[in-house]
Amino acid sequence: MKDALFAALVAAGVFGPLLAFKTTQDMQNRLIVEPRWDLLAIVVLIVWAGRFLLSLWSYTRSSEPRPARVAITLPAVVSRGLPPAALVALFVYPMMILSLTGGGGALKWIDNFGIQILIYVMLAWGLNIVVGLAGLLDLGYVAFYAVGAYAYALIATKVIPATFPGLGVWAFWICLPIAGILAAFWGVLLGFPVLRLRGDYLAIVTLAFGEIIRLVLINWTDFSNGYEGISTIPRPSFFGVPFNASDSGFAARFGFEFSPVHRTIFLYYVIVCLALLTAWVSNRLRRLPVGRAWEALREDEIACRSLGINTVNTKLTAFAIGAMFGGFAGSFFAARQGFISPESFTFMESAVILAIVVLGGMGSLIGTAIAAVAMIGGTELLRELEWTKAIFGPQFDPAQYRMLIFGFAMVVIMVWKPRGFVSTRMPTAFLKRRQAVSGSLVKEGHG
Repeated sequence: MKDALFAALVAAGVFGPLLAFKTTQDMQNRLIVEPRWDLLAIVVLIVWAGRFLLSLWSYTRSSEPRPARVAITLPAVVSRGLPPAALVALFVYPMMILSLTGGGGALKWIDNFGIQILIYVMLAWGLNIVVGLAGLLDLGYVAFYAVGAYAYALIATKVIPATFPGLGVWAFWICLPIAGILAAFWGVLLGFPVLRLRGDYLAIVTLAFGEIIRLVLINWTDFSNGYEGISTIPRPSFFGVPFNASDSGFAARFGFEFSPVHRTIFLYYVIVCLALLTAWVSNRLRRLPVGRAWEALREDEIACRSLGINTVNTKLTAFAIGAMFGGFAGSFFAARQGFISPESFTFMESAVILAIVVLGGMGSLIGTAIAAVAMIGGTELLRELEWTKAIFGPQFDPAQYRMLIFGFAMVVIMVWKPRGFVSTRMPTAFLKRRQAVSGSLVKEGHG
């Protein structure tokens, strides 16, 4: 009971300034403060009840004899069939949504949930190379995301129209590899100054690098147009066939009725292929000598040097390859949005991507994908919770509290699974037989 009361008092102190008062404007444009004591009382009551039930459950659990733990293992047929089944579900998702909701309703579910989640899955898999495999804490990964986006936007809107205007419909496919190469180049430039840094110092430098890129994009208006951003960015074409209502468009060429959902479905499959390419390259590299060098560098850099591994090249390859996939994702983001500005590449984006990698289990592709679905999909679902207005009032907007709920969910997950959703790893090298390695046996839970 004391713990529950203490938790209620802490909740009142923490949430009081956030929930108890709301600032609004009256008819004379004066700023007034409206009290919301009922909302604060509901939140404090929920915290008190949750803490009381948790204390009660802990007491009953400690008083009862603990049974022997039973390891739950899936049958081999099920465990082997899950990845192909998930891959099939990934490819049939747009068609399933289209058949259930129709053309108009499918746009939201395919774009906001399918494409949005897959962009973050790809970004997290790219950052997983740097953080999960090489053990290099990078807080400025959004900089490579921005480099890829602005590379595509500037080349597609300025360079191609001024030099080869006939290639306008191929702009996305021409600029996609260029954006990845430019991002990899900036990854190498970031890698050189931080070769001797580890841990917190490396995090501070990478954070500064991300902020430098953002400030340059804001202040160098002749280059990036500043806060106004870059608009009218060409959308991707179906390998030279534009998605428009003309006689040469995609719908007329293939005998379909014109619909905006065609471009959205095509973008979905493009990001699916890019994400699968990222996963395939990560898996292949992890089994090659460079991947084993990354894991050795992550575990012990001194021992890595004593074995004759070139740590300079190892770090630079990790930064370059991770940045390349960030550039690919940035180029796709610019093509999907049609407009970019520096506000899309803030530190919060780097924090979200890093949180996905940590929550999923550093070094695990499957865990990272699950974390991206839970975090990004859960955040988007909060926009659909209109029924909460019946509980908290018609002026309550659940989207305004998504970061609060998101932080609370992260705390719960870290208490429940401190090493991420997937805490075991399959070793790349083994003596006689391959078996999973517990995350508690290696440094920071990855191996």
